[in-house]
Amino acid sequence: MTSRASTPTPTLELARELIRLRSVTPDDGGCQAWLAERLRASGFECEFIDAGPDDWRVRNLWALRRGSAGADSPTLVFAGHTDVVPTGPLQAWSSDPFEPEVRDGRLYGRGAADMKSSLAAMVVAVEQFLAAHARPRASIAFLLTSDEEGPARDGTVRVCEMLRERGQRLDWCIVGEPTCTDTLGDVIKNGRRGSLTGRLVVHGVQGHVAYPHLARNPVHLAAPALAELAATSWDQGDEHFPPTTWQISNIHAGTGATNVIPGELEVVFNFRFSPASPAALLQRRVVDVLQRHELRHTLEWTLGAEPFLTRPGELSDALVGAIAAETGVRAELSTTGGTSDARFLAKVCSQVVEFGPPNASIHKVDEHVELRFLEPLAGVYRRTLEALAA
Repeated sequence: MTSRASTPTPTLELARELIRLRSVTPDDGGCQAWLAERLRASGFECEFIDAGPDDWRVRNLWALRRGSAGADSPTLVFAGHTDVVPTGPLQAWSSDPFEPEVRDGRLYGRGAADMKSSLAAMVVAVEQFLAAHARPRASIAFLLTSDEEGPARDGTVRVCEMLRERGQRLDWCIVGEPTCTDTLGDVIKNGRRGSLTGRLVVHGVQGHVAYPHLARNPVHLAAPALAELAATSWDQGDEHFPPTTWQISNIHAGTGATNVIPGELEVVFNFRFSPASPAALLQRRVVDVLQRHELRHTLEWTLGAEPFLTRPGELSDALVGAIAAETGVRAELSTTGGTSDARFLAKVCSQVVEFGPPNASIHKVDEHVELRFLEPLAGVYRRTLEALAA
């Protein structure tokens, strides 16, 4: 059964409005201006921070409503991103990805799960909370960016640097990433592994395949080293993190001709690493393997993220309790998955967690969120506010 109509609820209506705004990275599509108007109506002071080069202009929003003790109030931050990934082939979608459609109990559209429904739920939760608590003890803030799905150079990281320079107090932060697996409330992310990428070029000697003695095939030379790296156990993780993993993501050699031995092999690989193996140690271990196999090579590293962990405490306890009260689900704390902007927030805020709807459809064709999760998601955020900010 397909329908564009559904029973209107506050979170659904706001999520629809946001999905209609085409905000493919780094274009905000007007999302933050639209949200800022809603937040100003609730007493927030809103500040836009634009950053980045002309061909990659990023919009960021910092919105703050002071608590009863002014600058001395503790601060709870709702953080997230208004940008979405590209749609891919439009003909593969069952409906226009930027025209939200409800069918079979689901809201479809690009960003429905990642993460415009979370943003809608956060705003609705704050509005409902403030309607009941006109002078909360804690300050409430929003930190939004249009550069989370992209290189993330001019988004949350820039705002965090600004807040650090100002001496802005941040006590708790909830990032609205889609964290759940099977149902709303089953997973909270209280940390993330680090990400370390290597670009390895193994140098050989190009030649004719009929005369291999006159060439050096870098694919043949590198294969034993790559096999050793793939078979290596880097660490066992710890009580909070799974073991470090190493994966090849891209590999290329050759000219396209069938009778030419390539002169170079390029391999791009990535570590998702736990605190048990610092990035510098992983780099040394890789170089040791390459040198032991006597490979002529060049190697460039990119550290995408350091691991971070928010140990169980005030924020996670409040969120776990809110989830249980709203949904009856007992949430699990987890550090699995990819990176997010929480890695930047963890440098300026000691308690950072991620929580949002199920993530099975994110970045896919026909991305969607189940309607039955929308108002409970707002309810979880509101109950967390009541536990920490009232």
